[in-house]
Amino acid sequence: MRRVIYFLHFFLLLFLLFQFQAFAKETNSIQIKGSDTMVNLGQAWAESFMEQNPNALIAVTGGGSGTGITALINGSCDIAQSSRDMSPKEYKLAKSKNLDVKEMTVGIDAIAMVVNPDNPVEELTLDQLSDIFTGKITNWKEVSGKDEAILVLSRERNSGTHVYVLEDVVRKGKKEGPEEFAASVLMMPSSQALEQEVSSSKAAIGYFGLGYLTSKVKALRVLNPNTNTYVAPSVETATNETYPLSRPLHFYLPRQPEGIVKQFVDFVFSDKGQLIVLETNFVPLKKEQVQVQPKS
Repeated sequence: MRRVIYFLHFFLLLFLLFQFQAFAKETNSIQIKGSDTMVNLGQAWAESFMEQNPNALIAVTGGGSGTGITALINGSCDIAQSSRDMSPKEYKLAKSKNLDVKEMTVGIDAIAMVVNPDNPVEELTLDQLSDIFTGKITNWKEVSGKDEAILVLSRERNSGTHVYVLEDVVRKGKKEGPEEFAASVLMMPSSQALEQEVSSSKAAIGYFGLGYLTSKVKALRVLNPNTNTYVAPSVETATNETYPLSRPLHFYLPRQPEGIVKQFVDFVFSDKGQLIVLETNFVPLKKEQVQVQPKS
């Protein structure tokens, strides 16, 4: 009988130990989902934070800002990364599920309009960009390029970058304007896929966040209507607000952060966290944190 009791106590202790470990793992884990623009930034934050906190476990996945916000509302992530604002409809749905959503701006992004390096076009106005994405301009010769049909690429509708370009480029700053992307526009599943398509097609034009800009594509200068000068996207021009296509990057949380989530959020806003913003080609929240390298 004593042996039976001993074994029962032993298995009970094992069960409690397993439950404790599972609980500890759960309370030290963070699920982050959302913006493809921010996924590399989120992963860089996570890796640096986990180096300082070996017991922490952070998983970062993309899929688009809309995917992240949906996951937040459904309770399947702790933080939604988003390159657009949550809509009133999304806030209402979150409130119906007793969520007290908190928005936090964690960095600034510039949207690069990109073409193939062999494309002779160097600069465009916002009006020309709008006409290209709506299908009014269909040949590069209409904007001082070659006599070649334009292959227009866009991020898919679930992307926060898609929403930004729709409102600020296609509709020229009018959120509820009638303009839409032309039916001929090819929707791409990710910024990486778009970058690959532009790098392989001399006729293509597309867009993505500054953090995805590589030597395989060429960023166009865009006319700043306030200064009447063409400006290239960069950390410097986004910081001094001379580049006309920039936007905030957000965290959305279901409630005021606590525990490991609060520690991570505090890290993101720390000097080290904001340095990672700069190192991944985004703009930190404080201008004094931007150190522009001298030109060689």
